[in-house]
Amino acid sequence: MTQEWDVNDEDTLVGTISMRFSTIKHCLAAAMVMVLPLTSSALTAKGADSRVDLAWEARDGVAYNIYRSTSNSEAFSRINATPHPVGLYSDFTGTNGVLYFYKVAKVDQDGNEHFMADPPVSARPRQMIDEVLLTSIQEATFRYFWDYGHPVSGMVPESYYRFRQVCAAGGTGFGVLANMIGAERGFVTREAACVRTLTIAKFLEKADRFHGAWSHWINGATGKSIRFSRKDDGADIVETALLMQGLLTARQYFDRDTPGEREVRETITRLWKSVEWDWFLKGDGGKTLLWHWSPNHGFEKNVEVRGYNECMIAYLLAIASPTHPIPASCYDEGWASLPAYINGQTYYSIKQPVGPPMGGPLFLSHYSFVCFDPRGKRDKFANYFENAKQISRIHQAYALDNPGHFKGYSSLAWGLTSCFTPDGYKVCQPGIKDNGTIAPTAALSSMPYTPEESMATLKYYYHQLGGRLWGPFGFYDSFNLGRDWFSDGYLAINQGPILCMIENARSGLCWKYFMKNPEIRPMLEAIGWETGE
Repeated sequence: MTQEWDVNDEDTLVGTISMRFSTIKHCLAAAMVMVLPLTSSALTAKGADSRVDLAWEARDGVAYNIYRSTSNSEAFSRINATPHPVGLYSDFTGTNGVLYFYKVAKVDQDGNEHFMADPPVSARPRQMIDEVLLTSIQEATFRYFWDYGHPVSGMVPESYYRFRQVCAAGGTGFGVLANMIGAERGFVTREAACVRTLTIAKFLEKADRFHGAWSHWINGATGKSIRFSRKDDGADIVETALLMQGLLTARQYFDRDTPGEREVRETITRLWKSVEWDWFLKGDGGKTLLWHWSPNHGFEKNVEVRGYNECMIAYLLAIASPTHPIPASCYDEGWASLPAYINGQTYYSIKQPVGPPMGGPLFLSHYSFVCFDPRGKRDKFANYFENAKQISRIHQAYALDNPGHFKGYSSLAWGLTSCFTPDGYKVCQPGIKDNGTIAPTAALSSMPYTPEESMATLKYYYHQLGGRLWGPFGFYDSFNLGRDWFSDGYLAINQGPILCMIENARSGLCWKYFMKNPEIRPMLEAIGWETGE
């Protein structure tokens, strides 16, 4: 039986709180489908470090069993515990050098197996140097956005093992960035990435919007808004900002004089100009953005967007808007107006300029800086690159101190953020709601700030925990060693920063193209930022 959520409770975030992925997986596996595969039809196998990645064209309403052998002439043994719902499977063997053979069987509703007509395929895991391993991990993470993207709209589902039509605006912003990274790294062609990006942008033009803004959840097939909670059934200006930062970055990336790339730029520009950022300036006497607006409840939900949190990008874009801007003064008088914005405390001998105690959940240091490049820039409060670096170091030091005495915390297993836990979805942070659960996105998405520490953690997660922490779309969402628990699901908003921030650490790709938008520098100057570039 699946767990139900009371959609009439305004404090209930439908589909995210108290989710049990294992239960939902078993109920929905047969109904899940895989589309837009990396292969056209036949089963393929590709060796990577300590694993073999399999891909095939899955069919609607069909689940699969995967079989492996060390010899094509010997018996094959099933390696998946439950029928697998998608056409990608990563067999984390934990060893290199052995040649493995694979075949796949379809599973019907009665549990009967029907082996695919393709002959067995083989591949050999091989050791990879760090740079190649990073690319391989990025490619696996990329697949969540590319292969699991909605077949109609290309939008990105909120999570894995959920109803696939529930797509997230913010998650789709990460998906647009994934298209760019996929093209740049050669995971897909630039032409294919352009087509996918244009498909998303055109769909967004027709999707439900409220004063130009999108809802948190959107039906990936119809474009209709999906209610997130009782009074959150309309616009979400923060999710809109996370979506728009990805679109604006793509607008600059797809800069070639071809019909497709021109249409991408033109469509994104129309979307950008249509968002009525100033409509949401209803809080604090017209100084503060309000997070939600509902066609049924107006601004009744009344959540003010104030920092320090993940929402800085909403103010930056609202001030930068060429058509519906808010005053630059709102940055200081709205966003940064709370006394608690400034921290100035020292934790573990590390001084933190701004933000909640010990930095709060680490996604606060990621979401607004996936596209906006904080290097060499500061406002009157902080240099935000250095602030994020200090917060990441504090999280690692907290794990070493481990005041909660949780199993597994160390200099290699660190970083707390919002994720799935054995107790449901939690906003985990040092000293608050810390139940021993670590999410890979926390440390890995801090790679631009702490490159050596994050890389060491990545290799620990991969080589030491990969047998349980690795799946078809890269690292699973989270784990809790003290309770012998590993998530078997994914969240778009956790996978996206892994892919994008690793790329920023390696090449600065997302930062480079977002900052090329002509509206950004005048906006920073209007606010009073100092830039060293």
